[in-house]
Amino acid sequence: MSAPGRTTATETPSRPASRGVPRGLGKLSAGHHPLVVAVAAMLAAGVIGLILAAVAGAAPGATMTALWEGMFGSDYAVGASLNVAATLMLVAVGFTIAHRAGLVNVGGEGQICAGGIAATAIGTTLTDTPAAITVPTVLLGAAAAGWLWAAIAAYLRVARGTSEIITTLLLNFVGLALVLLVVHEPALLRQPVTSSETLPQSEQLAEAAHLPLLGIERSPATIALWIAVLAAFGTAILVRHTALGTRLRAVGLNPDAAARLGLPVGRLRFLSLSAAGAFAGIAGGLLVATAPFVLAEGFSSGYGFSGLVVGLLARGSLSAVAAVSLLLGFLVSGGINLQLAANVPASTIAVVESLMIVFIAGAAIWTSRTRKAAASQPVPDTSTTDAAGASR
Repeated sequence: MSAPGRTTATETPSRPASRGVPRGLGKLSAGHHPLVVAVAAMLAAGVIGLILAAVAGAAPGATMTALWEGMFGSDYAVGASLNVAATLMLVAVGFTIAHRAGLVNVGGEGQICAGGIAATAIGTTLTDTPAAITVPTVLLGAAAAGWLWAAIAAYLRVARGTSEIITTLLLNFVGLALVLLVVHEPALLRQPVTSSETLPQSEQLAEAAHLPLLGIERSPATIALWIAVLAAFGTAILVRHTALGTRLRAVGLNPDAAARLGLPVGRLRFLSLSAAGAFAGIAGGLLVATAPFVLAEGFSSGYGFSGLVVGLLARGSLSAVAAVSLLLGFLVSGGINLQLAANVPASTIAVVESLMIVFIAGAAIWTSRTRKAAASQPVPDTSTTDAAGASR
């Protein structure tokens, strides 16, 4: 008989629970990082996009040249792409926060519209204040408008159990209609009508409300990129290294269990979805505070839906959000030149984005099934081998 706490030659030391996990499972999860899957989905969708362009009559070489010129052909193209990437990144960061709590925010377009309207109202009013006050005020007003817009859906979700997917989607159309109203109504934000050729748009924002440029020569790139990067970095710290992030994760994984643990599930969900609206609202403020500094019909350019694509591709990873936003931002800018230079329909880019969603969903299903198959494999019994080795 051996003394308590001691191990004899024939006894097998206790092993951690991780020894019971199939070895291939760890490699599988590492090989399916969200960024890797997102890039693979973009490449596959890009190949199909080239095929569609060829069907439309554009040679593959001309298509690639036009796409490259639109993305990297000039300092102006690079700057415009960076501005688009910043907008998509902010929408995707908000989507990730809501998704962390188990909610899906598809209302980025309407929240951008709300933020753009608020930013325009403030930026055309504050004409005598310095830029150090005007720019933050414009962006804070845009964030507040986006927060309030998303709070409508958040309240209905928490208080009435209404699907946030439906409410945020429907609020997109209301937001787009509000933009039409304010830019066509002289009593609201429309610029003074001086002739029949006066465009239905707002006045230009005061010069103090213009976003500072990054300083790249002949480039429209603004500090919007740094604002978006800081938002992504701060959100990554919040969701991974704070108690609030842990609570959001608990609510997203199992709201019933989180409620039994005493977490305020309704409040956390309300805050997460409202925060998503705030980030999208800031994106709307950045759009109107960038050249041409006006609010006009269609100013959001579908960025709310493109930001949703980024959030879906990133699959909760903030590093993937930043990377995919840059990739998709350059792709969107390249798509504009694709239409102008190669006569490829602009809808081709929308098809490519839709294919990305399909591919990423398919990859997620395949990964889940592969993991289940690997986990169901029998684990080799190594107790005999370990005992024999210990007796030597």
